[in-house]
Parts: sequence; C-alpha cells; structure tokens
Amino acid sequence: MLPAIAAVVVGLILLVWSADRFVDGAAATAHHFRMPALLIGMLVVGFGTSAPEMVVSAISAANGNPGIALGNAYGSNITNIALILGLTALLAPIAVHSQILRKELPLLLVITAFAAWQLFDGELSRLDAVGLLVVFFATMGWAIFQGMRGRADDSLGAEVEQELVSHPMPLKRALFWLGLGLVLLVASSQLLVWGAVRIATILGVSDLIIGLTVVAVGTSLPELASSLTAVRKNEHDIALGNVLGSNLFNTLAVVGIAGSIAPMAVEPVVLSRDVAVMAGLTIALFAFSYGFRGPGRINRVEGGLLLATYVAYTGWLIWTMISA
Repeated sequence: MLPAIAAVVVGLILLVWSADRFVDGAAATAHHFRMPALLIGMLVVGFGTSAPEMVVSAISAANGNPGIALGNAYGSNITNIALILGLTALLAPIAVHSQILRKELPLLLVITAFAAWQLFDGELSRLDAVGLLVVFFATMGWAIFQGMRGRADDSLGAEVEQELVSHPMPLKRALFWLGLGLVLLVASSQLLVWGAVRIATILGVSDLIIGLTVVAVGTSLPELASSLTAVRKNEHDIALGNVLGSNLFNTLAVVGIAGSIAPMAVEPVVLSRDVAVMAGLTIALFAFSYGFRGPGRINRVEGGLLLATYVAYTGWLIWTMISA
C-alpha cells in the first residue's frame, strides 16, 4: 500500500508542477510567434488548468481504467464548483460583473445536459466522444471569433501578455520548458494512475471512486490556486472564469479525448449520482451567479452551502466504499 500511496503523492506533485512549467513554456513560445493575446490567455486559463485532467484521463482510458477517466473529469467538475468556489466564496464573496460569464453559464448548463443525455444508454461510444470534441472545438471557435471582433472581455489575455513582456523568457528556454513539461506531464500521470489503480485494488473499491476523490482533487489543484490568487487580487470574474473554463474543458475535451481513445461502458450510478450532483451544482452556480434580483454575487452563505454539498457528497462516496 505504501508504494501506491507514495506514487499518488509524488505523481500529483509532479503533475501540478509540470503542468505549470508546460503552460509557462507554451505561453512564452506563443508570444515569441506573435499569437494574439486572447489566444494566449485562453491557453493559460483553459488548457493550463485542465492539462492534468486531460493527460490523466487519456492515459487511464488507454490503460483500460475507464472509471478513473470519467471519475477524474466529473469529479473535478464537482470539486471545482463545490470545494474550490465554495472555499473561495467563504474567504471572500465573489462578485460577478462581466457579460461573458452570463453567456458561459447557460452554455455550461446546456453542455452538462448534453453530456448527461449521452450516457443514458449506459455507454460512452466513440461517436459520443467525437460529438463532445466537435462541440468543444465549435465552442473554442466561437470564443475566438467573439474575441477577434472585440465582443469578448480580453482583460485576461492582456494581463498575460503584459506579464510576458515584463518578464520575457528566451525562446530556447520556453521550448525547453514546453518539452520537459510535456514529458513530465505524461510520466507523472502514468505514476498517478498506477498508484490510484493499486490503491483501488488493495481496498477492493472501484477505480471510479478513486477517480472521483483522490485523483479529482489532485488534478483540480491548479484551479484552486488560480481562483484563490484571483480573489486575493480582487479579480472575481477571473476566479469564476477559471472554474467555468475548466468545467467546459473537462466535460467536452477531457471526456471526449478519453472516449475517443477507448469507448467505455458507464455504470448507472455515474448518471444517477455523479452526473446528477454535477448538474445540480451547475444549476446552483447559475442561480447564485446570474443575480435574478440584482447584481450576481456568490456570498459566504452560498459558499458555505457549496462546501457543505462537497462534504456530503464525499461522505456519500466514502459510505459507498465502506459498505461495498
């Protein structure tokens, strides 16, 4: 058991560190090749915070562990809303200002419903996975089109661009971190998946439970760090945008990539428990953020409710594991 636990701990640490280095190298490389600030900002927030989930789920699917692949994606979405936003709102209420978030929230609701509909037949086929990826690329294309026409809030991209100009990274170093970060991303993910599967085997629980808990929380650490940093800087829209962007990536790209690598059977409990909780939290986030009676705001009480939901859900998973 100890080698497996050590593999998970070391794998998570290396995974988060290598994802950070990979994104730094990718952003600096993109800057050297004069990519628009909007695309660099999307790269940092979107792909950057979801890179751990993407690689872990892809490797899990390739290794024949679909439970970890799905559990990691859906568990990360639950963690992002209930744990990360709940904790963030408890520390400092999150005000919602930008119009783009009001467009992304309904979009996330529709995509969540689409993902749930795909699982009703008890499987995630390769056609389902391709459908998710098509929607993902269409969504990214729409965001880029809106940004290029000046209809999207490009403050994040401008901030990243300013940071790259203030602290330039030579192209050779950027390429070094890009390559090394990618290699370590894959290696640390392999280590993490091996440790998670070993723990699940030793404890006699499904890899789905391990994916929904240990792996999901570990791969969500970048979102936690970026959201807390954004709220501390009073950049509330970025804190919420991190979670929205990550959940869009997880639901579409992470599950889509895993399913395209290896179509998988989906246990009924995934739909009735995990997807239902994910959908309920997304609806609650929509209600809290949209502000039907005034400016949107996730206050401390609502943050506490989100956090309590995460504790109850995790307790439910632990009870399921013990009683199995």
